[in-house]
Amino acid sequence: MLEKVQKHFPNAVPSSDFVLNIYKSLTPYELTPDKIMLAHSICSDDVNAIEYPEEGRQMLGPFNMGGLNGYPFTGLTGMSAFAHHVPDEGAAMIFYAPHIGVSESGELGKIIRVGQEEESSCCGAAVLALSRLKNNEIVPGEKPADDYQQHCLQEFLYEQKDRVLNSPKPIKEATEVILEQSGQLIDRLIEKTSFSGKYLFVIGAVIINTDWHFGSFLELRRFEEWDIQTRKKIRDIQHYSITSQV
Repeated sequence: MLEKVQKHFPNAVPSSDFVLNIYKSLTPYELTPDKIMLAHSICSDDVNAIEYPEEGRQMLGPFNMGGLNGYPFTGLTGMSAFAHHVPDEGAAMIFYAPHIGVSESGELGKIIRVGQEEESSCCGAAVLALSRLKNNEIVPGEKPADDYQQHCLQEFLYEQKDRVLNSPKPIKEATEVILEQSGQLIDRLIEKTSFSGKYLFVIGAVIINTDWHFGSFLELRRFEEWDIQTRKKIRDIQHYSITSQV
């Protein structure tokens, strides 16, 4: 299945390998998992049960920041709450990632879920937003309280309409737009927040869900250390590559 995923996401790796390599990359900091407070901003879709290995399960949290397709809808209040939960001698790790399906048939935006025989949308919210964009059904500025998150995603795509609709893979491009919007908000929230702890790490990725019996994959987009006092990026962190086949 990895080969099919990598046709669309060349640097994708199995979820468990991804988490293990993130932890391996932090070896110089001498952080045990119970010193890392994790916040993740991923979609509320039940398919996003990321396969954490033992080190991942030992991390504190996760503090859930994400709503539909992983956008950090908890905002400044959520980031501030998380920031005060970090161990004094530990690290804050902020992970954000929209998700997209790749079915065994190779179709983007589709997977077969547990107990089902037919493919269904993934991420359903992004697929719906894209459909409304194609059909000119998006009204800019309209964000009704009973479907606020969905209308936010739709407006992100509306603002990049030509880019998304002219792409050979519109649902992948829509996912990229949401990833960018999520990262920009994460950066703004960090800059406005005071953290406890010694270290601050920011990780951005795309989660690639597949038919349920194949598990999930991730493609890393950013892995950075930020100064926890000034809330500014210090450097990029080397991420160990994976070549395992699934």
